[in-house]
Amino acid sequence: MEIQEWLGADNQLGIDIWKHKYRYQDETFEQWLGRVSGGNGTIAGLIREKKFLFGGRILANRGLEYVGRKITLSNCYVIEPPQDEIESIFECAKKLARTYSYGGGCGIDISLLSPRGAKINNAAKETSGAVSFMDLYSLVTELIGQNGRRGALMISIDCSHPDVEQFIDIKTDLSRVTKANISIRISDAFMEAVKNNRDFLLHYTREATGEIIQQTVNARELFHHIAETNWDYAEPGALFWDRVKEWNLLSNTKEFSYAGVNPCAEEPLPAGGSCLLGSINLSQFVVEPFTSMASFDFDGFKQCVRDCVRALNEVLDEGMPLHPLKEQQESVRDWRQIGLGIMGLADMLIKLGLAYGDSASLKLCGRIGFAMADTAIAASALLAKEKGPFPRCHAGEIMETPFFQANTSVPTRELVKKYGLHNSQLLTIAPTGTLSTMLGISGGIEPVFANYYERKTESLHGKDVFYKVYTRIVETYMKEHKITDDSLLPDFFVTAMTLDYRQRIGMQSVWQEHIDASISSTVNVPSQFTVEETGQLYLYAYEKGLKGITIFRDGCKRVGILTPEEEKKQKGAVAGEGLGRGEIIQVNDDVIGKKRKLITGCGSLHCIALFDPYSGALLEAYLSKGSTGGCNNFMIGLSRMISISARGGIDIHTIIDQLNSTGSCPSYTVRRATMKDTSRGSCCPMAVGNALLDMYNEVQDDLAQKNGVAGHTPLKPPKPQAVKIRNQKMLCPECGEPLVFEGGCNLCKSCGWSKCL
Repeated sequence: MEIQEWLGADNQLGIDIWKHKYRYQDETFEQWLGRVSGGNGTIAGLIREKKFLFGGRILANRGLEYVGRKITLSNCYVIEPPQDEIESIFECAKKLARTYSYGGGCGIDISLLSPRGAKINNAAKETSGAVSFMDLYSLVTELIGQNGRRGALMISIDCSHPDVEQFIDIKTDLSRVTKANISIRISDAFMEAVKNNRDFLLHYTREATGEIIQQTVNARELFHHIAETNWDYAEPGALFWDRVKEWNLLSNTKEFSYAGVNPCAEEPLPAGGSCLLGSINLSQFVVEPFTSMASFDFDGFKQCVRDCVRALNEVLDEGMPLHPLKEQQESVRDWRQIGLGIMGLADMLIKLGLAYGDSASLKLCGRIGFAMADTAIAASALLAKEKGPFPRCHAGEIMETPFFQANTSVPTRELVKKYGLHNSQLLTIAPTGTLSTMLGISGGIEPVFANYYERKTESLHGKDVFYKVYTRIVETYMKEHKITDDSLLPDFFVTAMTLDYRQRIGMQSVWQEHIDASISSTVNVPSQFTVEETGQLYLYAYEKGLKGITIFRDGCKRVGILTPEEEKKQKGAVAGEGLGRGEIIQVNDDVIGKKRKLITGCGSLHCIALFDPYSGALLEAYLSKGSTGGCNNFMIGLSRMISISARGGIDIHTIIDQLNSTGSCPSYTVRRATMKDTSRGSCCPMAVGNALLDMYNEVQDDLAQKNGVAGHTPLKPPKPQAVKIRNQKMLCPECGEPLVFEGGCNLCKSCGWSKCL
């Protein structure tokens, strides 16, 4: 089988994802399948049928230890929470760096760190607070590369910590903690105080000095603060921590405790714990889809669960020496946690003719969820019979947990009583964003985000042409039923934006009853959703028994990953409308000049910008650090790229958006913390972008005032003079030297690279 046959020849995005993220070097599909299945023919068959996929780390990395690569097979870890001492705080940063270097994401909880103002006996006299160290951990996450991507981090704090309000506000500054998700551990006591409008005590006792720091707040006001910040910035997320601790297989095991959650929050884990993921594609278990005879294949599904539990345990054993830290190896050995989940739920419901979130869909998902939990627990018990229980297994304690009693049949209970369990944690629902995109299905338990997306193409005549790109399941249905207009789709085609949030949470609640870990999922709400409604959503999620919730409001200050139509971006004045291909605007002497002196992490940076005197469009930028060396040369190169972009017809907001996406600089972070005199931003490109925007706005204000003066007639701008960019050469991607065209192919005479090879 070739990759085109597996994913579909028309699924170019999926093919590209496989080639660039999961294939190793030039593997064929069959070679890749053999590597990631580890020689397990049953699992290879399930992957071939698109019924199951391992998590991304396994798909990309399994077997690479045999070619000398040190890469973990676990998606994420939870690092032991830093203790309230400087050595432990920086030891945690060291553990983050080492884990990222092996390809794992991390979660840490900072609830043990002293709040701001606590007394200490060194030069500082008092602490900067727990929140101040979030920048450190975010910076480490940004700096350690992972094959073209950056590490992933979740930072959490307890709702009773005196720094919790600082924590809530930290990401309202869009330049801070840019490489971490943040969540609050919310207790039952806090939620009850919210419902009854009572005061709530924030408290912390510093063990080193005995100092007690506490503050009484109104619970409902603090809750409103969380809701308001989430409404505006999509963070922090909520972790209903008592539910996390109580609804699992280890809630009666006194020697076990959760230390935090992974970056997507679907895996609560002990210190050093890791999540080893795999997902079953529910849509492939629908028999006779899109017909009145459509049904779910429970027998096939249960067998798939058994096979996948065994396969994940094979990977767990194989990956034991590949964990970055000794404490991670020990945790995995002692608790043997795996995370089998699902994807394609929305596709499954559409194939069955059921509307996501209605009573029939919830009833079916409850049946599937119970079958999955009962079967997985039984499979782990049979593995315990064969290979022994996990080292810290106490079968009697497990069997008395509410989760076990609610999710097992009599035969399964007998198996566990007799053999114990091979795994302390079995089920989780991860986001599966990349996996589901590759397969062309819905991710995790998410509803279909939109039935279609609008795309734009530019015709040869310079006119924008818009067309619809249908979601794959929608396209398949429309073809089978010969529908040409999406308005004719039946009522069970619902989307994330058309669902009532109660339906969305209802679906997550049904699945959480049968998942011993947690669920990573986002509730999408429309832009008109209010702060009060956001608070009500949190409260409803708590009352429905969710372990956590993430909310994303369309139009909030953090950009969404998906948009159902092309965003109406803010457009600025553009230099030279109607440019031809390969043309840029020629800059004359008749320009408006502005300048700024910026303070960056390593000193001053001078920024000069030239603007069109008629439209106020940016034409050129000049940057100089007033020194020689790499940084100054970088600034010169950056200024040239800004200038040619502006003169090529790209509006200033697009340019600034790119500059603001460049992350943070360690020198910038240090100077801001010590001297507190840096210009806005967290690195030089960001500071330049902010300066350009300020100068552009000044020019626009000046032009508006001038044109608004009575008797003043705005000058008609002359037709822009365009010049062709000449002497452009195609450069070798390997060595950067010019390519030549010979024998029908691009060749590099310097290093021998060939496009045709």
